[in-house]
Amino acid sequence: MKYDVVVVGAGPAGSSVAKRCAQHSLSVLVAEKRQEVGVYKRCGEGLSNNAVKRLGLKIPKNCIRQKIRGAHIYAPNGKCVEIEYKGSEGYVLERKMFDKWLAEEAVRAGATIRAKTNAVELLKDGRKISGILASTMEGMESIEANVVVAADGVESEMARKAGLYKAKNPMLVDSGFQYEMCGIDIEPNVIELFVGNEIASRGYCWIFPKGKDVANVGVGILGNSTQTAKHYLDRFIESKENLRKGSVLEVNAGCVPVGGFLKNMVSNGLVAVGDAANQVNPLHGGGIAESITAGIIAGNVIKKAHDKRDFTARILSEYNNIWWKERGNSLKKVEKVREMFEKMSDEKMNRLADVLQGEDLYDLAHGKNIIKLAKILVKYKAKAFF
Repeated sequence: MKYDVVVVGAGPAGSSVAKRCAQHSLSVLVAEKRQEVGVYKRCGEGLSNNAVKRLGLKIPKNCIRQKIRGAHIYAPNGKCVEIEYKGSEGYVLERKMFDKWLAEEAVRAGATIRAKTNAVELLKDGRKISGILASTMEGMESIEANVVVAADGVESEMARKAGLYKAKNPMLVDSGFQYEMCGIDIEPNVIELFVGNEIASRGYCWIFPKGKDVANVGVGILGNSTQTAKHYLDRFIESKENLRKGSVLEVNAGCVPVGGFLKNMVSNGLVAVGDAANQVNPLHGGGIAESITAGIIAGNVIKKAHDKRDFTARILSEYNNIWWKERGNSLKKVEKVREMFEKMSDEKMNRLADVLQGEDLYDLAHGKNIIKLAKILVKYKAKAFF
């Protein structure tokens, strides 16, 4: 059978583009290589209420583990900068449930999802991508489509095979390691972030509460660090009396893109979304909202291509234009902020914590008020920070 759209990967990006395409009455197949949707997570599972409202998500209660009212960011010397989510709480999700719910929403819209269906190669008709070759429970299968969507994560083979990039820059990929821990002493409504080169090389450690004594405790560091992410996380936990007594319920590890946005995310007959296109906030590594946003944009553009019966990169490139206008330009500013922080010594981070307020850090993480930050640094003699 030939589909209008074949989506590779049933994460937030893949399920979102599948749902939007199905809502446009296109025939959609989602090929998920794992035996169950949502079983493999690589994030702290946080999502802001602002993103929920912007995306129009009606998240079921069973997908939400904890409501969050703010964040505490700790400088290397222990100084805390508090961010209060004024009038807009955040959430820590249960990704297993959330990802499955997104997939269910895609199915209810008319898409078909097949687990344990692993795309191993792209099919081509001349210079156009025309489908995928997939390993299934019944054997190898050729699945044809007018458009293939690469939503297969940070290691995206589909985007690479389509020529969108050759290899990931290790300086733009973080290595993450995380435990879900129980029996720990935490503030259940506050996310805690710990920065410092001794704590986490060019990254940070985090505590994302999932209950009164349960949390995701993790670390993200540059992929080329000399020590492993697990080394940094174990050392961090051992240094915290409130954590070291806890039990580990779950272990997660993987890579997260933190920059290197693609100017071009399309080819003839193919679109890349989510982590496959490096669509992640470069400062804190959050990608759920970015993936869903990209999926919605891509679905709308694919519908236009379908109406024109033209699936060339020339038509699909409207996706590039819209994404860069709506998200890319802002995220590029955040990438510059990340580069600034990566050059800072622990001493300079401590100084910065003395002059920035919580709302300043919140704005920086979202690419806002960059000029305001520049003025603050000038006022307090920028050379003290760089």
